[in-house]
Amino acid sequence: MYKGFIRPLLFLIDPEKVHHLVVFFVRLLSGVPGLNNLIKKALFIKHKSLKTTVAGLHFNNKVGLAAGFDKNAEFFDEFAAFGFSFIEIGTVTPLPQPGNPKPRLFRLPEDKALINRMGFNNKGADYAAAKLRKRRTNIIIGGNIGKNTATPNEKAPQDYLTVFKTLYDQVDYFTVNVSCPNIKDLDKLQDSDSLADILGPLVKFRSEQAIRRPVFLKISPDISFRQLDETLEVYSRMGLDGIIATNTTTDRKCLSYDADFIVKTGAGGLSGLPLKQRALDIVRYICKQSEGRIPVIGVGGIMTAEDAVDMIKAGAVLVQVYTGFIYEGPLIVKRCNQAIAEYLSSRIEQPEVHYVS
Repeated sequence: MYKGFIRPLLFLIDPEKVHHLVVFFVRLLSGVPGLNNLIKKALFIKHKSLKTTVAGLHFNNKVGLAAGFDKNAEFFDEFAAFGFSFIEIGTVTPLPQPGNPKPRLFRLPEDKALINRMGFNNKGADYAAAKLRKRRTNIIIGGNIGKNTATPNEKAPQDYLTVFKTLYDQVDYFTVNVSCPNIKDLDKLQDSDSLADILGPLVKFRSEQAIRRPVFLKISPDISFRQLDETLEVYSRMGLDGIIATNTTTDRKCLSYDADFIVKTGAGGLSGLPLKQRALDIVRYICKQSEGRIPVIGVGGIMTAEDAVDMIKAGAVLVQVYTGFIYEGPLIVKRCNQAIAEYLSSRIEQPEVHYVS
């Protein structure tokens, strides 16, 4: 029904307007007594093979909603009913900012892809923290954090620390986002020295708190394996808890659209099916280099249940969806979990997996 009827109608409307429209209707329907519970019963998959503990967090299944969908922590409670075990809010910056000029979100249906240059549009850390204080569900919440666009890179560490402190008591884990291609020069923060400058104060602040929040690092698919090795060295030195691989890509070589269309669409991060192979390669490389000691959350190009299984086979302990959720609808969560459970159950019986720092 979604792909045959609902999606064609939604795809007639500007993508950013559709996003707000969908959220409005989901929130409206969630107010119908008992409906949320019915949806959850229909979509949530329970299976012992899906349970995974990463850095002390107990995930009921393998599928989460990636950052960028709920930028301001405004509707994670409602979307928890779709069967996710975790939802990542953000990217959140210290101060509110409008993001890049519109239009800034584009569909590429022939390639099952999106291009976005949103530019960390959000209402700021204080707003997100206030929303998170009103949590009604026990779903795991991640906080994806970044710097304000106007903040020069040399002052970026303070921005990250500000958001980290503001959200520390409100989220279950953090994702440090230094890899989004839609903020000018943000990618330069991925070099080892800049990354250490950002992570150092976060790790120090965390060490002074009663509760230890896991810190994950979100990496770009566009870095070389040499750069990735340097990143892994910083990861180990700082005592981080996991890697999210990967962010969106600036690469356009894998698209079927002609050059004129690509030029007309302009800059931005590409997500969806064209990203799948590179994301898998990155996940495999991290798992091989770390001999499986680094928990990796796989994201990028997961459009079907089979794609999710491929990510698990590559070594990911959890997966996230975003573009696949838009193209395939809410059932993608259930289908991915079902397929992963079938795959894991077909292997030799294993105990629940625990990944610690």
